[in-house]
Amino acid sequence: MTGFRRLMAANGQEFKGILPLAVVVGQSLTGIRGIEMVVEKTVELARSIGLKTLVILSLSSMLGSGLFLLPAFAQEVAGPGMWFAFLLAGSVVIASAYSKAELASAMPQSGGFYVYAERTYGHLVGTISGLGLFASFMLKSAFALVGFAAYMEVITNHFGINDVNANAIAMVLLVFILIVNLTGVKAIKKVQVPIVTGAVAMIVVLCLMALFSSDFDAGRPVEDFQPLSLSMGTAAALVFVAFSGAIKVGAIGGEVLDPETNLPRGMIQSLFIATLLYAAVAYIMVAVMAPDWYMVDGHAVENPITVFADSVAGTAVVLLASLVAIIAMASMALAGVLSSSRFIYAMAKDGVLPAPLGELNERYKTPHWPILLTGLLMAVSIYSFDVHVIAELASGFILMVFIVLNLTVVVLRGAGPSHEWNPPYRSPLYPLPQIYGTLAGIAMLGLMGEKALYGGSGAVLIGLLAWYAYGRRNVQPREGSTPMSAFLSRSDAETKDDD
Repeated sequence: MTGFRRLMAANGQEFKGILPLAVVVGQSLTGIRGIEMVVEKTVELARSIGLKTLVILSLSSMLGSGLFLLPAFAQEVAGPGMWFAFLLAGSVVIASAYSKAELASAMPQSGGFYVYAERTYGHLVGTISGLGLFASFMLKSAFALVGFAAYMEVITNHFGINDVNANAIAMVLLVFILIVNLTGVKAIKKVQVPIVTGAVAMIVVLCLMALFSSDFDAGRPVEDFQPLSLSMGTAAALVFVAFSGAIKVGAIGGEVLDPETNLPRGMIQSLFIATLLYAAVAYIMVAVMAPDWYMVDGHAVENPITVFADSVAGTAVVLLASLVAIIAMASMALAGVLSSSRFIYAMAKDGVLPAPLGELNERYKTPHWPILLTGLLMAVSIYSFDVHVIAELASGFILMVFIVLNLTVVVLRGAGPSHEWNPPYRSPLYPLPQIYGTLAGIAMLGLMGEKALYGGSGAVLIGLLAWYAYGRRNVQPREGSTPMSAFLSRSDAETKDDD
């Protein structure tokens, strides 16, 4: 815990042994609260998420888009070898996850990357990171609620129902999602476990049926296979968004049991499961379906699992698969609201945002105002914007965060004795994963194109406006240098010594 003590000292706070969370988040608009008041507030955000639930939450926020939306778009870009794009993107995320795990083990509070960035780089960078990630995950959650429209159409067409308002159905699901989030993590566990289990089971059954299909051709996915081509890199950048759930679970670090152990394990385990599942399912889909399955009327299909089910089974299975897809997309939104709201909660506790956003519901011990704010903005996004396009913009900022995650570990390890860094979990093979994650992330960012840069720039602008309009006047001033300042000072000193 020595490294944690140094980080607290950098913020002008005293480490109190068993109460690191209370000390970190116990700031009001006027400064640090008395320790008794902090304990009362902090204890309410109970640690009730174990390793199994953490893995389930992480998977629920990834499987929706990774399996039920992206395969057709990936094949449109990379051809039948698109399964390798999932492996390539997964390797970048797993490398960055080792950095994320090291940071989460040392700073296991609600707020995730916002906390890491604020403690390492200062309030301004923390504000930009926190609001940027909140906006990104909120839009991803809104995207999940409108992304099921193609699956809903399969069901309604079968029963002869026309003119279904997909947005209205999305609003009904959103209300349900908000109620579940408001009533606490235990309610979320009860919902997510059967959903993720059922979705994975459905996919596994379809894959087994495909393996025994007369149309299965194991050689088709490796025809004209070009793993190092530009198109493969572009496809990897496209499907990268399917792995963003890995960073979401860090936002609920304040609610995880034994976080120093469970956060690293949960993130790494869920990423390995998701990467292997994505690649295997994508490979089997290409092997069993017609070569042009992914295109309909000149556009990539938005219900790939329905097409997959139709190629290996009958109508009943197709309808069941479509229903499972709708539920899985709603599950993705459920996990997204949980994570998004914790960024707002953590920032309000630090004084960057208004104090009411840092309050907890007395009965359910949940940050009710951040949850309601997230839901309101999701509703506005669904009805006011092209959420598909905005979700693409958000992906650029998420990728930027993965790059900065790796750099943050380098900074903290090199900050020197004034900011001693001794996390419970240390990234293996340092600095190789950090180098690979950073360079590959930069390459993917370039392949995403101008939309990614626009999205990242927009997130930075939102953070700047919030900081200078409100946060700068209300946060507790930092005493001493940041780890980043110490890192740069050491680098300058070493350069002068070399000269």
